[in-house]
Amino acid sequence: MTTALVLSAGGLWAAWEVGVWRVLSRRFQPDLIVGASAGALIGWSIAGGCSPDDLIRDWLDPRAGQIMRFGLSGRGVLRPEPLHAKARELFARYRPRIPFGLTVVEVPSLHIRLVRDCEITADHLAASCAIPFGFPPVRIGGKLYVDGGLRGALPLRAAETMGATRAIALNVLNTPIFRVLRRTMRQPKASAALQVVRLEPSVPLGSLRDAVVWSAANIERWIALGERDANLAATSITM
Repeated sequence: MTTALVLSAGGLWAAWEVGVWRVLSRRFQPDLIVGASAGALIGWSIAGGCSPDDLIRDWLDPRAGQIMRFGLSGRGVLRPEPLHAKARELFARYRPRIPFGLTVVEVPSLHIRLVRDCEITADHLAASCAIPFGFPPVRIGGKLYVDGGLRGALPLRAAETMGATRAIALNVLNTPIFRVLRRTMRQPKASAALQVVRLEPSVPLGSLRDAVVWSAANIERWIALGERDANLAATSITM
C-alpha cells in the first residue's frame, strides 16, 4: 500500500494542518506528499525534512504574516513580492526527500496541472499559492498559472496519479460555502479505489479575514486544535 499525505488549500487556516502533522508524524511517514496552495508550501517543507517543531516556528514567525500583504497590483489586491520571496526561501532551504507534487491552474483555460519532484521551481511554489484576484498569475514557460486550490482544494486525484492507493487527507476547507465551490468548479475526483482517511477541523476556524490576516493568537489556536483533532483520530491512522 502506498500512502500519501494530502494537504489542502486554506490560507493561514492551514496552520491547523501543521498541528495535525505534529501528531501524525509520530505515527507514520508517508510514501509521498501532495499539496495545494498553502498545503503545497507545508508539504514541500515536510518532504524536504523540516521537523514539525521547525514548521511550527515558521508559522509563528511574524514574517509569515507578511506573505499576504495588501497592496493593489495590476491583477490583484495582494502584493506579489512577499509571496515570491517566501517561495525562493523555501526552494533554497529544502529539496524533497520523498516524492512530492503540487497543483497549479493554468489561466485562462483553467486546466489543472500536477507538477512534481525535479520539475518544481520556486516559481511553481509561488504559483501554487497565487490566489486568483489576490495575487497576479505567475508566468512559467510562457504560460500563466494561479493557485491549484481553484480547481482542487484537496488534491486527492493528484495523489492517486502519483501512485497513492491510500491517502491521509487534511482538509481545512470543510464549510458549506467551500463544498458548494467544489461542486461549482467541478474539481477532479479520485477513483473509488483510493482509500481516504479524511481529517477536518472539529470546530470552525474563523472568518475569511482570519484566513488572510496573520495573528499569533489564531496561529497558536489552530495548531493546538490540529493537535487535538489528530489525537482524537490517531487510532484510525496506522501503517
